[in-house]
Amino acid sequence: MGNSIAKNLMYNVLLQVVTIILPLITLPYVSRVIGAEGIGTYGYTLSITQFFIIIGTLGMTTYGNRQIAYTRNDKEKMSRTFWSILLLRFITTGIATLLYSILFWNNEEYHLVFMIQTLNLIAAMVDISWLFMGLEDFKKTVIRNLAVKIIGVCLIFIFVKTKNDTNLYVLINVLMMLIGNLVLWMYLPKTVSKVKLKFEDLTLHLVPAIQLFIPQIAIQVYAVLDKAMLGFLTNVSEVGYYDQAQKIIKAALSLVTALGVVMLPRMSNIFATGDKKTMNKYLNSSLKGVAYIAIPMSIGIASISYEFVPWFFGLGFESVTYLLILLAPILFFIAMSNVMGMQYLLPANRTKEFTISVIVGVIVNVMFNIALIPLLKSAGAAIGTVIAEFSVAIVQYYFLRNEINKKDYLISVLKYATAAFLMFIIVRTIGYIMQDGFLTILVQSSLGLCFYVMILWILREKLNNKIISILIRKVKNRG
Repeated sequence: MGNSIAKNLMYNVLLQVVTIILPLITLPYVSRVIGAEGIGTYGYTLSITQFFIIIGTLGMTTYGNRQIAYTRNDKEKMSRTFWSILLLRFITTGIATLLYSILFWNNEEYHLVFMIQTLNLIAAMVDISWLFMGLEDFKKTVIRNLAVKIIGVCLIFIFVKTKNDTNLYVLINVLMMLIGNLVLWMYLPKTVSKVKLKFEDLTLHLVPAIQLFIPQIAIQVYAVLDKAMLGFLTNVSEVGYYDQAQKIIKAALSLVTALGVVMLPRMSNIFATGDKKTMNKYLNSSLKGVAYIAIPMSIGIASISYEFVPWFFGLGFESVTYLLILLAPILFFIAMSNVMGMQYLLPANRTKEFTISVIVGVIVNVMFNIALIPLLKSAGAAIGTVIAEFSVAIVQYYFLRNEINKKDYLISVLKYATAAFLMFIIVRTIGYIMQDGFLTILVQSSLGLCFYVMILWILREKLNNKIISILIRKVKNRG
């Protein structure tokens, strides 16, 4: 792994760690202050708003990231690419904002919340983080995100005090997103040149962006539609339970998929040079790397849920325990599809195959949601999501079966699963003995991690032992 990849991964992992820690600070407080109904209102309205964001941006975040990576060695060409995509983004997101306002500003029950959520569309319109990601300049985006997240947490604790502050909670979240996106504009003059655009510059990117828009909107269907369907078929409290479980899973998932964000521009740049051998090498290394983290994390979250949920969320959120157990497998499935899709298919311009995989996921998800949500409510949505993510991973594996070193990958996964299963036994035993509480979670997590690493060391798993050797060497060098 090159130095720039390692450095960017470090920045992105730092961001994801903070992303995990901050909810651990705010979620228990918010759960107790605005309750499941308030959280459900936020999750329900945001899920609808996110549909319009995806429609408005037409997949241009991922597309822009990739195109900047393709053209970054030629500043004039890169600048023209940037301004063309940005202007196109302004036009399409502006139209989506107008449609959103017409359709939802008159909603009787959530009128004000939908109006506040409009700022999320404005934030998406002015977002230029894709430029810096394409340039592999992750430092700027990470520092911006860290500052915004920390300020947002402080504001929530200062101003959100009662159930009547749900609207204020929504406003703080969307304002932080908007301000964070605007901050990146201060770096623009030193990054790109001014160019005179032609109409052809816009149309050049429209069709390829739409091709990426199709899988992006498909992804949102099964990432967001479950909340919208829960709100429609059940009630906002069920959305609240599901949303809280999803936040924990997504916080962990952000750490697992941190490598994908870093590797997309690098793989795109390698693809532009025609070096398929290096792409395959990175693909196989990434698959094993994320499995090493995702498998124990999936089993670990399921194993601590009985002690974690009562301590973390308080009374009234007992359903989240079972939802976490049901949703835990998606950490592994999404980790795999993130590597195969975001790190290989998209950079290699194999958009059609990527699109097929996510459309399969959508169809599976909608079918199971329709069948299970009326019967099992939020648990039905969780089951549908897991099956959908499994379907996406299987389809992408089929497309990349010739590029993946199957035997080597399977041996590693079996070792990770064995170590994680033995870890599960230890963690559950600790839970039964100590009951719920912060100390229990700390002991479970610490001993579970140590036991997982120790078992893999006994099994002589190469990646695990390489990491141990690097850590020991660094400790010795500092000593």
